Amino acid sequence: METIKKDLQERCEKTIRFLKEDLNTVRAGRANPALLDKVMVEYYGMPTPLKNLANITTPDPRTIVVTPFDSKSIRDIEKAINMSNLGINPSNDGKVIRLVIPVVTEERRKELTKTVKKYGEDAKVAIRNLRREANDKLKKLEKDKEITEDELKKGLDDVQKSIEKVEKEIDTVIANKDKEIMEV
Repeated sequence: METIKKDLQERCEKTIRFLKEDLNTVRAGRANPALLDKVMVEYYGMPTPLKNLANITTPDPRTIVVTPFDSKSIRDIEKAINMSNLGINPSNDGKVIRLVIPVVTEERRKELTKTVKKYGEDAKVAIRNLRREANDKLKKLEKDKEITEDELKKGLDDVQKSIEKVEKEIDTVIANKDKEIMEV
């Protein structure tokens, strides 16, 4: 029974970590190197994460500077950023690529909050699926006479409490991202 709880906890933490990574890619009007985390560059025929090919910095709140380790890869990096649908046009001076983050309009902010809420709902669905799996495992243990009915009841309560705690954490993460997006 403890292994079921431990497995549930690990998978819940993983879900929250993925949610935070997804939210980092949502452009909130402020320069954030995490915007480029999912950008893959075709480098010597292999798709390679941009962060493995360049140093990514934010010298000011509206600019991201990408400095390639290999200056020959600058065109490939620029092309990958253009193809990533970030809505940001890179400017290349031969040594570095600058990305100027445009000001986000009120309408766009509202769209972004809807996107953030969708990410939150997806995470909650994943958590509920984890709860169902854990409950099914506990019920199977009880059916196989490995645990008693009282232990099953306690196990189901423990699972429910952990899921509620994780859902509150997801709500907090989403609320913080919404607040960040709505800041002008």
